[in-house]
Amino acid sequence: TWITSCSWCICLRLVGVGHNMAAQCVTKVELTVSCENLMDKDIGSKSDPLCVLLMNSSDSQWFEVARTEKVQNCLNPKFAKKVSIDYYFEIVQKLKFGIYDIDNKTVDLNDDDFLGELECTLGQVKCFLYSHPLPLQQTHTCIIAEEIKDNRVVNFEVQARKLDNKDFFGKSDPYLEFYKQTETGWQLAHRTEVVKNNLNPCWRPFRIPLQSLCGGDMEKPIKVECYDYDNDGSHDLIGAFETTMTHLQQASHVSPAEFECINSKKKQKKKGYKNSGIVSVKLCQVVKEYTFLDYIMGGCQINFTVAIDFTGSNGDPKSPQSLHYISPQGVNEYLSAIWSVGNVIQDYDSDKMFPAFGFGAQIPPTWQVSHEFPLNFNPSNPFCAGVEGVVQAYRACLPQVKLYGPTNFSPIINHVACFAKQALQQTTASQYFVLLIITDGVITDMDETRNAIVNASRLPMSVIIVGVGGADFSAMEFLDGDDGRLRSQTGEAALRDIVQFVPFRQFQNAPREALSKSVLAEIPGQLVEFLNTMKLAPPNSNPASAMTVSS
Repeated sequence: TWITSCSWCICLRLVGVGHNMAAQCVTKVELTVSCENLMDKDIGSKSDPLCVLLMNSSDSQWFEVARTEKVQNCLNPKFAKKVSIDYYFEIVQKLKFGIYDIDNKTVDLNDDDFLGELECTLGQVKCFLYSHPLPLQQTHTCIIAEEIKDNRVVNFEVQARKLDNKDFFGKSDPYLEFYKQTETGWQLAHRTEVVKNNLNPCWRPFRIPLQSLCGGDMEKPIKVECYDYDNDGSHDLIGAFETTMTHLQQASHVSPAEFECINSKKKQKKKGYKNSGIVSVKLCQVVKEYTFLDYIMGGCQINFTVAIDFTGSNGDPKSPQSLHYISPQGVNEYLSAIWSVGNVIQDYDSDKMFPAFGFGAQIPPTWQVSHEFPLNFNPSNPFCAGVEGVVQAYRACLPQVKLYGPTNFSPIINHVACFAKQALQQTTASQYFVLLIITDGVITDMDETRNAIVNASRLPMSVIIVGVGGADFSAMEFLDGDDGRLRSQTGEAALRDIVQFVPFRQFQNAPREALSKSVLAEIPGQLVEFLNTMKLAPPNSNPASAMTVSS
């Protein structure tokens, strides 16, 4: 039920996949969320809404699946970030959509204002139209589902010139929105980043699924709107135009496809009005995109590395108050995180041999502090046999080291990045690396860690951080680039978001699979995004046929 007055529109794309997967996954579902008339919780401005999707597990525990981006100062948000989940015909999949007014950079939503929530099942929204009136109010939820059999994407390179200046002080801060035409109106397909203070912007290259843009119909109208971004949410329309994929595909660097940005209100009022600027499309290339299953079934191996925090802030492992204390039942938060993540990811590694490291401890025989030591104390062979081997190595290592500090992440990130860099020299997508860091506290080498992550964003690699204990993990949210692009100390932007942070305390009373689902939710998308961007085909496939440009 709703606590507050608002209305929703949740649009679903059904992406066809193979029927022989475990548990008979029928299809993938992509959700697009928009809201109207949200409550204003901010004084002097508007709410800054974010949508979080939770699912209900078999033992009735809710766990987080994904979040959209935060929309600044907006009571009628259209979230650009899509959410993908698997649809199983034979299982009742309960969904909960929660909207929060985000007032800080912490991951925990308990300190943000709750605006409302909606519960339903995925079965209820599998139809093409689902309408549900909200209690005690006149608004309703609209859910649209569309089956996708086309896995092509469109790569864009776009710039503009001579855009209207909408700001009194400085210049416009332009961004673009691409819309697909549907039976019920225009549906947001993509929103670019904002280019600050620039009337001749050049946006970063981006990609849009062809189905999201035009439903695979090259003649279907596409609307593009150009806005001037304002911090208070009152974004000014600079101009708009309509086109088709047929026209857009004629674009090239030598001969761009150019469109006049027309502001209809300004055109009516101003005699001699020509346009509000020119949008120039320099590249519009349709390619077939490999899916996560294409890569895994085509021979791409996921290499899993574990790094465990042995700093003094964890407490004496002999004390029950210590995060490293192993209970009489043989568990602690570190072991729970290792089991939860490792049990899932080991199925994607053929040899199931995982390197496992510790950091922040004094190690024998010299008792020097090390930020990158093998749990088995064998630098030439730090591998452990499966998740059980990692657990055994951790248990054996714990009484042999002295917990110390500081908490440095960059050495272990750079260590894994070296192997990822070697893998990038291959001509196919043979390997992808996932680093799991389990930690209890604030990072000491933040600047070096930022640099390491920015460098790693250009490699076949992802970083998962699980925070154990009750410390303040706000710095981790900074590294998780969901709400903005991480930058190095020198200002260099990360190529993509490769960090996923999850606080373990959110899953203490949840089943083990809830943590693994949340922690690993972004890995398939990160792997697919990187390998497709690098135009790397699976080892066991035909690259020529898979990357063919469509007419």
